[in-house]
Amino acid sequence: MTQLTVGRHTLSTQLPRFANLRLPSASEQTGSVMPQTGRLTYQLEGEGMPAGGKPTVRSRRLGYALRRHREAAGLDQSDGAEAIMKSVTKVSRLESGQTSASALEIRTLLDRYGVEDAEERNRLMEWSRRSNERGWWIDYQPTLRSGYADHITLESDATYIRIWEPVLVPGLLQTPEYIEAVITTGPRVIPPDQVAELVKLRLERQHRIEAGGVRFAAVIWEPALMGLPDEGDIRENQLTHLLDVGKRQNVTVQLLPTSAALTAGMSGSFTAFSFGVEANVEAVTLDNPAHVNVVEGPEELAQYVNVFDQLRSAAMSPDESASRIQQLLGAESAAQRSDK
Repeated sequence: MTQLTVGRHTLSTQLPRFANLRLPSASEQTGSVMPQTGRLTYQLEGEGMPAGGKPTVRSRRLGYALRRHREAAGLDQSDGAEAIMKSVTKVSRLESGQTSASALEIRTLLDRYGVEDAEERNRLMEWSRRSNERGWWIDYQPTLRSGYADHITLESDATYIRIWEPVLVPGLLQTPEYIEAVITTGPRVIPPDQVAELVKLRLERQHRIEAGGVRFAAVIWEPALMGLPDEGDIRENQLTHLLDVGKRQNVTVQLLPTSAALTAGMSGSFTAFSFGVEANVEAVTLDNPAHVNVVEGPEELAQYVNVFDQLRSAAMSPDESASRIQQLLGAESAAQRSDK
């Protein structure tokens, strides 16, 4: 018989004899005793379902990376299960983002899959640690559309963000007045207090760009700037802000000429995210009035990478784009003077 202690309970139980069986220490136990049956249930620290009982965008990314490394090593899920002494079902659920794993299990899998690159190992360990973490934006959750929290999670973790916008100035480059105009023009009637919260959230999201913590490249179709609102100083302030933010070393702003309508028509707006030193796109988000969709399939991602590359090739250079924005700003200033 073996004694197990869970909380205030000490139980005696007959366990199968496995050569390498290690029972969890008191600090690792997060289990309980079911009152109806007296059956002991426990899990190791760091295991269990992702937050909310369903895959999170971080748990899915971790699972996809583990599967990619396993397949690159020529191994199947049973090899991973044997390495961590768990079932094949556990490995399958881990790779689909439906369950989390302890730090020891992640390290063991990376060892078994031959992942030696220290930066990649640290990156995946960090994803594992943060897979159930509550984001800083959690207080804004009641005001967010379905899927928008996933977009912000990707945005917060990314090392490189690429965005195509044919109609609006990208959210991460918007001024407060323009943000409010965009939000209040949408199909939903949003109470004034929620509008203020959403403006605040979008401005907070811009902090990573301002701090230089992420590379950011935007391609904007020229008519999006020509159609900026005329109310107050929205147009002038937004054009000025684009010029200012475009001078940052981590930001690239390019305009796609109005004449490139066929190229602009290849796709609606989307945002592509990379998470490591390499610029490989690992997720794309598609925004619509009802919700935000996350694209993670390799074949679909390749299509969006191809579209963005074509858009960027057809666009004006950053310097040419800045000159064009300056022309639009000069025309706006001249129009204001003539009105006076």
